[in-house]
Order: sequence, then C-alpha cells, then structure tokens
Amino acid sequence: MVDQDEKKPSEGIIDENLRRVYNETVEEGIPDRFKDLLDQLREQDSGKGSEG
Repeated sequence: MVDQDEKKPSEGIIDENLRRVYNETVEEGIPDRFKDLLDQLREQDSGKGSEG
C-alpha cells in the first residue's frame, strides 16, 4: 500500500476536486418539487395509518 505522504501530486489534485464537488452537491439542498413530493407522501402515509 502507498502511504498518504507518497501520493503523486495528481492524486492530491483529484482528491481535492472530488471533495470540492461532493461538498458543493451536499450544499445544493433538495429542490422544492422534491420537498413537495415528500410532503405529499407523508400525508398519504399518515392517512393510511389512521385507517388501519
């Protein structure tokens, strides 16, 4: 195995870019249309729970 200190410079650049893209994606949040869909599904689930 290769130690962290022995990484090639290009691997460090790749690691940095992957972390940056991941963090940007996480910070984007959920679009409103998906939030609305989740709310609708929760309402359906709560309605089914009270029937049975």
